[in-house]
Amino acid sequence: MSEGVRVLIVDDESQIRRFLRASLSGHAYEVMEAANGQDALNQIVTAKPDLVILDLGLPDMDGIEIIRQVREWSQVPIVVLSVREREADKIAALDAGADDYLTKPFGVGELLARLRTALRHILPAEQEPTFQTGELKVDLARRQVWVGAREVKLTPTEYTILKYLIAHAGKVVTHQQLLRAVWGPAYTDEAHYVRVYVGQLRHKIEADPAQPRYLLTETGVGYRLRVDE
Repeated sequence: MSEGVRVLIVDDESQIRRFLRASLSGHAYEVMEAANGQDALNQIVTAKPDLVILDLGLPDMDGIEIIRQVREWSQVPIVVLSVREREADKIAALDAGADDYLTKPFGVGELLARLRTALRHILPAEQEPTFQTGELKVDLARRQVWVGAREVKLTPTEYTILKYLIAHAGKVVTHQQLLRAVWGPAYTDEAHYVRVYVGQLRHKIEADPAQPRYLLTETGVGYRLRVDE
């Protein structure tokens, strides 16, 4: 899947760029580099990479602003790789349009897994409107949900949440994104709505709601629907 995929690494630290180049090249990615925001924007326009790995702390502009500018005209997958650990920074990056967020230091294995997930969103979608991960299967055309052989009955709100998570499977979805998508922009401060309904959803699709296999919590940020590798 990674062979021939062009990745733009945007980081002002040459050691990080060198490490990422070696790690990604060893997995058949084609690597480009940018040390500042303006160069990154220029390369995204001219070279059209398949995926961007973006540091937020750049010398000429904040990475959040790069995400906002790129999202005005492109849906290229963007994976943030930053030392910023605050939940507010993660939420800001994801709300601006980033596909995922990892903090430094990071494991190469986890980074590669996140890149594979991000790339799924640029691959041609299957014609059959069915989503499956593990024993969880959703027929989007018929609005039917199964766990193994057991059909699960969801309320309209529960199904809408699950459908939104499926549309962004493998990606972190923030509380605000879910609230806007399911309840509307007037409800973006009502995070308890999401917690209540996600709890109900877990009781219906998880074998152990306290140790979820499918609907994972990103603490303080939102949720991620796990996809099979």
